[in-house]
Amino acid sequence: MCPWVCIVLLAGVAACRAPDETVVNEAPSELPSVAFEDVTLQAGLGGFQHLTGAFGQKWFPETMGAGAGFLDYDGDGLLDILLVGGNPFPSRSEFAPPALRLYRNVDSTSFEEVTEAAGLGALRSYAFGITSADYDNDGDPDVFVTALFENLLLRNDHGVFTEVAAAAGLADEAAWSTAAVFVDADRDGFLDLYVGNYVDWGPDKDIVCTRVGDRKAYCTPELYNGLSGAFYRNSGDGTFTRQSGVFDTAPGKTLGALSVDYNRDGWSDLIVANDTQRDLLFENQGDGTFVEKGVYSGIAFDENGRARAGMGLDIGVVDETGEVTLFVGHFTAEMVGVYRHTQNGFFVDRAAVSQIGRPSLRTLTFGLFLFDVDRDRDLDLFTANGHIIEEIGLVEEGITYRQRPQLYINQGAGLFAELSASSHPLLTRGFVGRGAAYGDYDRDGDLDVLFTENGGPAHLWRNDTPGGGYLEVRLEGTASNRDGVGARVVVLAGGRHQEREVRAGASYLSQSQQWPHFGLGAVPVVDSLWVYWPNGAVYREGPIAINQVVQIVEQ
Repeated sequence: MCPWVCIVLLAGVAACRAPDETVVNEAPSELPSVAFEDVTLQAGLGGFQHLTGAFGQKWFPETMGAGAGFLDYDGDGLLDILLVGGNPFPSRSEFAPPALRLYRNVDSTSFEEVTEAAGLGALRSYAFGITSADYDNDGDPDVFVTALFENLLLRNDHGVFTEVAAAAGLADEAAWSTAAVFVDADRDGFLDLYVGNYVDWGPDKDIVCTRVGDRKAYCTPELYNGLSGAFYRNSGDGTFTRQSGVFDTAPGKTLGALSVDYNRDGWSDLIVANDTQRDLLFENQGDGTFVEKGVYSGIAFDENGRARAGMGLDIGVVDETGEVTLFVGHFTAEMVGVYRHTQNGFFVDRAAVSQIGRPSLRTLTFGLFLFDVDRDRDLDLFTANGHIIEEIGLVEEGITYRQRPQLYINQGAGLFAELSASSHPLLTRGFVGRGAAYGDYDRDGDLDVLFTENGGPAHLWRNDTPGGGYLEVRLEGTASNRDGVGARVVVLAGGRHQEREVRAGASYLSQSQQWPHFGLGAVPVVDSLWVYWPNGAVYREGPIAINQVVQIVEQ
């Protein structure tokens, strides 16, 4: 059980700024001894199975599910788990399981299913992804669910969910939606919503494709028309209004989205990964409106000017430049995208030089996220991999349907080394990986791993890696949105600067722990902690003892 400290920061220090950074090139170090334990069964998740609805016709949506996430739905300080269960297609069966399965964290070691008790037992939907945040600022984390045909908004009232999408103005169209992001675009203290859509598909629009002989196979998205995303402004009264403009004309086929203040102007921007269409960067103009700068910024295409199969994505500071680096999952024969911001709105492609590119060529990466697996003060990268075609090995040599996950250890200076499969037994196993998220569910100070399989189980890996100290920061906004989504948290410890940004939604259709987590290595104390609140205020505190959870309430 972690000790808690509650720090209520006072106004009057808004002029504080983080110290200037010095670029330091470190020599690659020996890879850590990473220790994961598969605790899926003993934690109580063994009964879960994702349902694709497949019935032999190879309908396109069957290959794409599903997401998962960590959230504290009942406010007890422990991370619970929400899994997207899938569904039969509406025309195929009168019986369908709940669209979502909720598991309550009982004692930091095990979970009990509370789907019925939480009001989710009767929920039916062919769902894909989740994102969670307190959109109505009432202290409870709510959930937005992307789905085929119609999305869902689950308002949380003291641990019981009610579906309110239509009443909230979010059920205005029937589309295939995928990645969604809560973001306070106009800094009014209420979370707006971006919803990414995929392709124009329905049973009457299904296309027959073949890969092996004359047997029907799943088609690629190039054969379908893409659907543009949608942006909804939070009115502050529990309802949303769809905004027309740049989002309506941008390319669709979206599978990943996140919010980030990439240019440090204090306004949250949006980055969107598209499947066989150019990736997008929606830059906030400082008033909650956006312009699209994907091509200008350098993230839209690969080095040959070609759009790739963009899946999940994450972003963070992974080197000593202090600039963010974007990571994007791609198809087989396409490197995981690695783009580092170089100021002035430009990103440079570092897939090859980062040493992530070549090891990722034989995998199809859906979920991915950055986390400090060994608490050494560097963000590492986890990827959940798995193909969409079961018979792929018959037509592409060396490519498999079930693929092992990959863990890339940060060596410093933006260079990574893949942890070999032989170094850990769990990394030798093949999965049909899709959603992936991290969270410290057992409250031992390190980040654990949750990922899903398409048409298969979920997997919970407890992180037992030896390492340094940590600090976890939990924010409560008052003038800003309640969750502090969009806040940038910076710590200085042992002469080294780290930062995390609070966000709702990333990876592939998934929600990781919102609370910023910092590995601290061997340093004995955090010298300073800064919070750059979404409303523009800046607060500072320090020194702070390590190995604890710090709660900061905006004043």
